[in-house]
Amino acid sequence: MPWKDGPKMDERLRFVARRLEGESMSDLCREFGISRKTGHKIFNRYKEEGVISLCDRSRRPVRYANQLPGQIEQAIVQAKQDKP
Repeated sequence: MPWKDGPKMDERLRFVARRLEGESMSDLCREFGISRKTGHKIFNRYKEEGVISLCDRSRRPVRYANQLPGQIEQAIVQAKQDKP
């Protein structure tokens, strides 16, 4: 059963449970329709963080590469307002 839009929590939990029972990573990834890289990512996160790691995560970046720090941005805006 391939996952649409990525695996959901209950599917990730089934994946991890079966991996813990000793099933091979390759076979599980093939059956669940995910890459081995994704399978290892899910399983390693589970080992490091526990069940909470199986919850859906935001895909929003933590920060943007070209974004200025807030204080500098405010200084620029203020300077433009002072001298239009």
